Amino acid sequence: MARKTKENAELTRQRLIDAARQVFLERGVARTTMEHIAREAGVTRGAVYWHFNNKIELIQAMREQVFLPLIDRMDDTLLVEGVDDPLACIENFLCGTIQVLMDSKETRQTYEIMMIKCEYVDEFAMVLQQILFNCARISEKLKLVYERARVQELLHSSHDPVQLAIDTHLFFIGLLHMWVKDTEGNQFRHQAIELVEAHMRLRRIPF
Repeated sequence: MARKTKENAELTRQRLIDAARQVFLERGVARTTMEHIAREAGVTRGAVYWHFNNKIELIQAMREQVFLPLIDRMDDTLLVEGVDDPLACIENFLCGTIQVLMDSKETRQTYEIMMIKCEYVDEFAMVLQQILFNCARISEKLKLVYERARVQELLHSSHDPVQLAIDTHLFFIGLLHMWVKDTEGNQFRHQAIELVEAHMRLRRIPF
């Protein structure tokens, strides 16, 4: 009986996350209330508060479902020891992220909410700090891979791994922003992979 109750609670929690994602997309985070989310999920407002104290916790739950697998994949793809081509690891990670966006509706919607449907002011300033912290982690890992590429003489001698990491990170954040906004798919989405490949080619020493 206890197991069934726990399963029902998990199902309700996931339904609330799905409902919040839908309402955030339609109304924006600031204009969404817990009552809106309860109505979308078909539960009482008390049921929402049983699982989540506020919208921040709902945002964090959505982020974890999307970004934690991304961070795990980043470690598996980027930080592979002893590979012949570290630059290919970066390219595979970036292209793989684009592919996840194309394949997963939930991931696309969460990125849209985080990038263009949420204002990071007042209580949401804390969420922004968490995002910036994760960005710093990504830049650090990119720097490590670029350092390996330099050791293997795959980079131009004038290239600095720190600057390359920052440049790649900013390029990709910008690309993701435009990818999310390009809902018709006729400006950035159809050429995102090619843009990543071109970005990485500019780093290589021509053979």
